[in-house]
Amino acid sequence: MKKILLLLFLTCLFISCENKKELELQEFEKALNLREQKITEKESDYKALLSFRDSIYALKDTVKDITSSIKEWPDNIEGIWNSKMLCRESNCSKYVIGDQRNETWQFVSDSTGIYTNVLNNKKLTRVFQAKYVDDKILLEFKTDSISKNSVKMNVVLDDIKNNVIKGTQTITGQDNCTARFSVELTLPQKK
Repeated sequence: MKKILLLLFLTCLFISCENKKELELQEFEKALNLREQKITEKESDYKALLSFRDSIYALKDTVKDITSSIKEWPDNIEGIWNSKMLCRESNCSKYVIGDQRNETWQFVSDSTGIYTNVLNNKKLTRVFQAKYVDDKILLEFKTDSISKNSVKMNVVLDDIKNNVIKGTQTITGQDNCTARFSVELTLPQKK
């Protein structure tokens, strides 16, 4: 009988030790899960702060781009100029080397940016989107998608003096032909 009681006592002791260790393990697991949850929350906060910081930088860059693109033309450029263009090279059937073109270019600005209007016989023929960067005038024009003949024009005016502006105009036609013109702008003679 003593042996049975001893065996019963040892079994109860063994079961109680087993339950105690299991309870400790469960408590440890709960504490570990709580820590992981806090770390996940902190990581989420950190990512949100990084995203917020990046959006502020992007907004700052956008504002800088907007304010830099809303410049006005300098006084020595703004206004009307006579253009003389001479074709220097071409692989387009529409443009022949030696072709000469004369137009009126008007450098204008408004609240949306700076532009160059091109007039031929006092009629507006195209409007260049403009940028004035590092003492260079960069102009771009593309025909719209419904135009019969697709044309892209880029102008770089990089020799700017008080009464004369010089540069190059590159015209790309719809069959990827290109023509390059030298451009010389002069102020109209006052009468």
